[in-house]
Amino acid sequence: MKHLKSLLFATALFIGATSFTAAQSKIAHIDTQKLIEAMPEYKKADGEIAKLGQTYQATIQESVKELEAKLKQYDAEAAAQTQEENQKRMQEVESMKQSLSQYQQQAQQGLEKKRFDLLKPITEKAKAAIEKVAAAQGFDYVLEAGGLIVAKGKDLMADVKAEMGI
Repeated sequence: MKHLKSLLFATALFIGATSFTAAQSKIAHIDTQKLIEAMPEYKKADGEIAKLGQTYQATIQESVKELEAKLKQYDAEAAAQTQEENQKRMQEVESMKQSLSQYQQQAQQGLEKKRFDLLKPITEKAKAAIEKVAAAQGFDYVLEAGGLIVAKGKDLMADVKAEMGI
């Protein structure tokens, strides 16, 4: 009976130890944002996005100047105009303000869409490279380094950059 208890205890200990060893996974980490920012494609995309943003901004500034000039003109002429004419002018100014506001919203949406369209293939390429390196080195999990408090696992940044030729 005593041997049976010892044998059961040893078996349980053996099963627990092998389960613990099997449960330990290899974990690595990488700062995906830094990887993406190091890619030449990102720099090109970022330049395109900045250029588009400047185009939108120039159009908006031009519209604001036009609106301000019209307001100045209408204010100067208001005393010489009829109440009805001043009402029409106020409506025209309000319409211009609404159009400007709508254009600003469309510009913002256009910029966000362009950013998404340009960055999607870049992030997919980075993810594929991370997966390839992780599989080649036998890692079960790769964590995003930006949110880690303690990072004792292997940092894959150098290996993934080498894989991508960066």
